[in-house]
Amino acid sequence: MPFSTPVSYMIEAYILLTLEADKIPNTLREILKKVPEITEAKGLTGPYDGILHVRAKNLKELTLKIVPAIYKIDGVIDTTTAIVIDSED
Repeated sequence: MPFSTPVSYMIEAYILLTLEADKIPNTLREILKKVPEITEAKGLTGPYDGILHVRAKNLKELTLKIVPAIYKIDGVIDTTTAIVIDSED
């Protein structure tokens, strides 16, 4: 079921994380605690260690505020951001 995006948020994205292996659970908890725009954080198997669901007011907030805040969390090595697009049929 798709998320319903509040009117005040225009950008929805998923951020894939590369994290320090021994810090994954703590890092995900810290991200949720310190970055209010993150609505969900999950650990993964495969090439990435975690995934975040984020809602931002605009692209500028996502790239200049939210992503840098994630990099400040201990244990974060790298991020890959995928912005959700809705196709209208």
